[in-house]
Amino acid sequence: MRKFGVYTTTTVGATVVAMAFLGTGIAAADDYAGQKYSDASSAISDAGKKAVIASRAGDTLSDDDCIVTHSQSAPWIKGDSFAPVTDTVLVYLNCNATVASAKEPGNSAGSPEGRAAIQAAQDQAAKDAAASGGSGG
Repeated sequence: MRKFGVYTTTTVGATVVAMAFLGTGIAAADDYAGQKYSDASSAISDAGKKAVIASRAGDTLSDDDCIVTHSQSAPWIKGDSFAPVTDTVLVYLNCNATVASAKEPGNSAGSPEGRAAIQAAQDQAAKDAAASGGSGG
């Protein structure tokens, strides 16, 4: 029973040391992830900053319709004083279709994103059918 306490103490100690050197790995909230690029770039502009596309996956959608998967403040410095850039937000885009089809790449229908996109399309279809007066039959 004594060995268990020693191993537990050693494990906890090693974890604390690793966290001190490497950080806890907790990510900060991403204000723009999940938004369309058009909405995110507008919000970034309203905050007095400029949006710069850092990377883009896929080519099915136009830039404005792409989904921001991640954003971050620009990590570089500028000028002779080596001042950090504070007015630029880098955005990473997913420009694939919301759900894959036989003709277009996109999220799997079994993924959380794909299921959400399918549900949203079904909800919109039901709303449209209700607005037009039903099935028309």
